[in-house]
Amino acid sequence: FIENKNKEILRLNGIYERLLTNAGVTILRGRASFVDANTVKVTSAEGEKTYTAKIITVAVGGWPFVPEIPGRELGITSNEAFYLPELPKRVCIVGGGYIAVEFAGIFHGYGSDVTLLYRSELWLRGFDDDLRTHLKTEYDKQGIKVFFNSNVEKLEKTGTGIKTTFTDGSTHEFDIVMFATGRKPKTVGLGCEKAGIKLDESGAIVVDEALKTSVDNIYAIGDVIDRVQLTPVALAEGHCLADTLFGGKPRKTDYTDIPTAVFSNPPLGTVGPTEEECRNRYGDVHIYRTSFRGMKHTLTQRDEKTLMKLIVHPETDKVLAVHMCGDAAGEVIQLAGVAIKAGVTKAHFDSTIGVHPTAAEEFVTMRSRV
Repeated sequence: FIENKNKEILRLNGIYERLLTNAGVTILRGRASFVDANTVKVTSAEGEKTYTAKIITVAVGGWPFVPEIPGRELGITSNEAFYLPELPKRVCIVGGGYIAVEFAGIFHGYGSDVTLLYRSELWLRGFDDDLRTHLKTEYDKQGIKVFFNSNVEKLEKTGTGIKTTFTDGSTHEFDIVMFATGRKPKTVGLGCEKAGIKLDESGAIVVDEALKTSVDNIYAIGDVIDRVQLTPVALAEGHCLADTLFGGKPRKTDYTDIPTAVFSNPPLGTVGPTEEECRNRYGDVHIYRTSFRGMKHTLTQRDEKTLMKLIVHPETDKVLAVHMCGDAAGEVIQLAGVAIKAGVTKAHFDSTIGVHPTAAEEFVTMRSRV
């Protein structure tokens, strides 16, 4: 696995590097920091060099955050997870976002005994509650131990593993403890203060709608501005910025109705607001929801269910949101995102002939409101 993973990363890095060099981009390898608003210092094994530019864009991303608890140095993050020398038998994952949920499924799929702790009442904050509870049920059925309203208080090294103390006072031993407790903008040591760049309380670079910082010639995109921490969003921001500054096509990034997926097992896909958000905005919205075992699972007798949900405006019939938990949810939601952007209505769904036998055909056959 490690060898194949390394080969794939090298392949992808090679593709991106060729795209840059073929476009005439000069790549400087080292650590960059601001000297002033027009000057950047690059430190590498060869020493230090300074470079000046009329326009500077910051896209340094984020870095995993590990809470300040005793023994925190014994834990790992997603950075180290792909470089483990051997498969851990007992895994504790702390967190309840994309990374925590996905790695719980990955380690479980490889045969590890997985425990996940999340400090609040329900994981995947910001997702529709039906999706959140449905995935919890599926993980329970698989044997992944999920504890809400729970956290880690301290870690201690033992001769056989890592002794982990939970907030309820109980102790458990694991081979690894992985912190998936959020990511912080990677601005420490960047020298933003030297350039006059304003940061918020989390360390994120503050930008306006045009992605301009507090300094007129400096821009920032991606996780370092802490708006929507998704790779495709960073790509969209970069494209908008390039078009605006150099392409003669000024435009702003559209953050509405962003389709996204959590690659859990089964995966989640969602586009549009949650039911709670829709009710707060539009009142008594129409809900269409179904849960079923897919045909391939009826043959294998696998106890896994798919959840599908549409939220519809009560007056305009416009589909406000599409939510799904099940096989290929990410693939389905990508196209649902296009439909939402185009202003699709429930009548459009109803008039579309389904593809049989697929799970996705359920989206065009749901007729009864919940």
